Amino acid sequence: MDSLMNAVAPRSPAPAKKPSEVDFRSGAALDQLSSQVSELVLLEQRDFGDQTALEVHTAKDFIFNMLGLVQKIDQRLPVANEYLLLSGGAREGVLDLNPEDLGDYAKGADFDLDFTLLVPALKLHDRNQPVTLDMRHSPPCHSWLSLRLCDSKILSRWSVCCQEENGLSPEEEEEEEGDTGKGAIPSLGSPQALDGCYFSPALVTGWFWGVVSEAVEELRRSPQRGIPTPDRLERNGPLTTIILQAGSSRVLYDLLPVVSFRGWPAVAQGWLTANHFWDGKITEEEAISGFYLLPCCSALGGRPDREWRLAFSRSEVQLKKCIPYPMAQAFQAAKAVLARILARPRTGLGLYHLRTLLFWACDRLPSTYLSCSDADTPGRLLLGLLDDLAHCILGKNCPNYFLPQCNMLEHLSDAQALLVARKLAHVRSDPSEHLRAALDQAQQAGHLKKELTASTNGHGSPGHQPSNGIISPSEDKLAQRLQQLVTENPGKSISVFLNPDDVTRPHFRIDDKFY
Repeated sequence: MDSLMNAVAPRSPAPAKKPSEVDFRSGAALDQLSSQVSELVLLEQRDFGDQTALEVHTAKDFIFNMLGLVQKIDQRLPVANEYLLLSGGAREGVLDLNPEDLGDYAKGADFDLDFTLLVPALKLHDRNQPVTLDMRHSPPCHSWLSLRLCDSKILSRWSVCCQEENGLSPEEEEEEEGDTGKGAIPSLGSPQALDGCYFSPALVTGWFWGVVSEAVEELRRSPQRGIPTPDRLERNGPLTTIILQAGSSRVLYDLLPVVSFRGWPAVAQGWLTANHFWDGKITEEEAISGFYLLPCCSALGGRPDREWRLAFSRSEVQLKKCIPYPMAQAFQAAKAVLARILARPRTGLGLYHLRTLLFWACDRLPSTYLSCSDADTPGRLLLGLLDDLAHCILGKNCPNYFLPQCNMLEHLSDAQALLVARKLAHVRSDPSEHLRAALDQAQQAGHLKKELTASTNGHGSPGHQPSNGIISPSEDKLAQRLQQLVTENPGKSISVFLNPDDVTRPHFRIDDKFY
């Protein structure tokens, strides 16, 4: 009887679906925002087809061939150099550069893919090579670089880019004379001992622009079938920007001469003692494998002829691997939205500030919160990043992630801060609308790329294919080899890389094995 009653008893109702959380400020449903974030990220990170992958490879091949020609022409770059290739142009916030100097380029209208390449002019990797970072004259995160202790070969090679001590302004000269013998740093000795040895970022970037221009012109004079053609070559502050036409793809490269170091600077030792979100995910050796000096001075009265900016790009590449995926999605969407409102006018605020807040947020917030699988999570994290940025702007305070004593927004005037805060408040009041606008822009860029691809397939392209549309034998062989590797190694990580000492041969890596 009991079993009969149980059979006819009404079933308990299914658990009610949890309603989506609503943002108090804008009234937007967080699951809807998250859906827009995911769609935007998919558009921004769409997979390369075989043709585009080949075009990206040939563009990279051209850049390294061009740098090999620079070495042949000038013979100042290190023979066995170590470049750092970053996905995204300088305007994407991959480097801490002054936003006013970066030039205006729009994805879809000017280029399809963009990269940043750090080119070490000096590679100070020998731990037995003494280095003098002179931070007496600079604000935090900046330094002058003296080559006083380098060997005679380096001094002779780079004397054209070094400055005499009397390059100081009269006021600084008087101050130095008054301080001589009083409070001098023993390892540096008197300022007079540094005469003629300051490595000038302004002279280095001017030299680099000149030799790259010469190399590109030489390559233009002898075009080869199947090789990308330089469409635009422009100087933007410290950057040398080149846009290559590689088949149906326009590939932008921001090239930046830097000084490369192994190890970790003493001024950033405090960062190593703090707790971080990447603890236990990567080793300390991976996190602190080296740092750079960028040719960029302080935005608040810096010396462009002397002042370099410390950068930790190698570390950032490693740290990005440890960011929970929902947070990475939110960051990507925030970049797409903010890029539109920060482009004009440039106000001293760039996307690298957002990247800095991303790292701080990952340190501050629990990993379980950042990686929560709820449908609302990407939208919630997007709003959090926007709120964080608004707080920093209004307070004109954004500590550098690696050197917290450096306030990256100290240079903002009240008028600049108010202008950006108003723009950000407009975004925050209707984030869904701004995500839609970013989606439309990404879709338009995709349509332009498809139209150009169709045009190239129909009529050929001078930069990648001959007028009869026939692919060169070397390119066809490479494409076949790529296709064979993909077929034979399902589910494995496959990449193509170039040996800087032999850029004529492509190499393949499958997981951890090289071919």
